[in-house]
Amino acid sequence: MGIIKVKNIRVYAYHGCLVEEGKIGSDYRIDLSVKANLKKSAKTDHLDDTVDYVHLNKIVKEEMAIRTKLLESVADKILDRILFEIPLVDNVKVKVSKLNPPIGGNVEMVSIVMDRKR
Repeated sequence: MGIIKVKNIRVYAYHGCLVEEGKIGSDYRIDLSVKANLKKSAKTDHLDDTVDYVHLNKIVKEEMAIRTKLLESVADKILDRILFEIPLVDNVKVKVSKLNPPIGGNVEMVSIVMDRKR
């Protein structure tokens, strides 16, 4: 078993409950951690035998481009797609953070963390 982490994926997206958030958008940060059996890829040195982090990044960017009201919703979609599209993944954890959220205060970010097992 091994862990692959993709940290600080930066995207500009339009999530949120406020109408303005859908028009103006915000900066987001996404962090992923996936658990998978990496023994075969360690021996073969073949990309097809591991979890391709380019594929993980693509899933995140595509799902972040689809507007949702809640960060929980977009995180759930990211988890679903990773488990559906990458059979080697046994467990995935995602953290979605909205930077400088419009909540009437000086707040660096708000984050949600969700995980799922196969």
